[in-house]
Amino acid sequence: MGQSTFPVPSTGSSTSTVLPVNASSVILDGSLTSASTYTTTVNGNGGIAYLTATDNPATITVSGTAYSVPANTVVASKVFGASTSVTVAANYVGTPSTFTASTMSSSSFWRSITYGNGYYVAVAANTTAGAYSTDGINWTASTMPSSSAWTSVTYGNGYYVAVTSGTTAGAYSTNGTTWTASTMPSASYWGGVTYGNGYYIAVASNTSANAYSTNGTTWTASTMSSSSFWNSVTYGNGYYVAVAGSTTAGAYSTNGTTWTASTMPSAATWSGVTYGLVGATPTYVAVATTSTTAGAYSTNGTTWTASTMSSSSSWNSVTYGNGYYVAVAGSTTAGAYSTNGTTWTASTMPSSSNWQSVAYGNGKFVAVQNSGTTAGAYFAQSAALPVNFGIYAGPTTIN
Repeated sequence: MGQSTFPVPSTGSSTSTVLPVNASSVILDGSLTSASTYTTTVNGNGGIAYLTATDNPATITVSGTAYSVPANTVVASKVFGASTSVTVAANYVGTPSTFTASTMSSSSFWRSITYGNGYYVAVAANTTAGAYSTDGINWTASTMPSSSAWTSVTYGNGYYVAVTSGTTAGAYSTNGTTWTASTMPSASYWGGVTYGNGYYIAVASNTSANAYSTNGTTWTASTMSSSSFWNSVTYGNGYYVAVAGSTTAGAYSTNGTTWTASTMPSAATWSGVTYGLVGATPTYVAVATTSTTAGAYSTNGTTWTASTMSSSSSWNSVTYGNGYYVAVAGSTTAGAYSTNGTTWTASTMPSSSNWQSVAYGNGKFVAVQNSGTTAGAYFAQSAALPVNFGIYAGPTTIN
């Protein structure tokens, strides 16, 4: 069978003389040699496709579904047809051990950061100040719709969504740069917001108040499993998981509207929770802000086991990205990272600030602080290049 050569994202190209088993023809082939990502539109034949990468692994996203493709392997995709969006991304490598200083767009009490659709977005307390960045290093100011104590921001399904503490003020943005006001169902101390499985979910402190939204713009009240200081919420593997302060109370939900109580391993001030994968094992990880070494992990979102952080610090936030859990703390240069969510290694922040929130996106861990300064921080992983990739048409039915 002959070969086909297609436009490539950077210099060089790859073609394949041997098609994967059952493949019928080449849909796309190319090579990432300097750019770390490439997005295009391809035409499938209504059957599965076979994804390949050589030299280095890649993540190939087909119509919104991401596939991890190890080097020199073949991975079968879902069925897809004409005009299908495909993004090929090089894997990032590098241990998040030492962060580099960056400068935020204004001197503010930055409280939360998220990543989505090519933008890092941050919000601050007691101000209209917001900020966005395309690289996690250089920041541009944005304006929130009110001067409120913006506490948490998330991204999902095309919307950035932010909540506040002690008011009904909320906000949403379709681009991360301009914001529109929304209204929460009560003037609660909304401490955390997340997105998953078609719902935006917000939890509140010192109450049983919970809220959900299907569009990020209008909200409906619901009730948590107990009245607690709910600080943080995440989504993964079919579960919404929330943690609270000064208690052993935790909670989980399969729909975001009805919640079941869980028990944390100690009565710490659980401040942050995230979801990631340890190998193929779903693992939720929580950290505490009580100047202790308290950490916790769960493989099902319902039962928790204690872990020990790398130092006794006031851990404020934890995130997951590219095989690493990363945590930041207040009033210290101490940070921490873990590959399994159970054992932690110390990392170093660029200054002794009140590091409040950390997020991962596009090869970078990015942190913001709640100290009223312009301090920011990032750790940039390196793209593992070159990646020679191929997408090959398969049969029209799955056997």
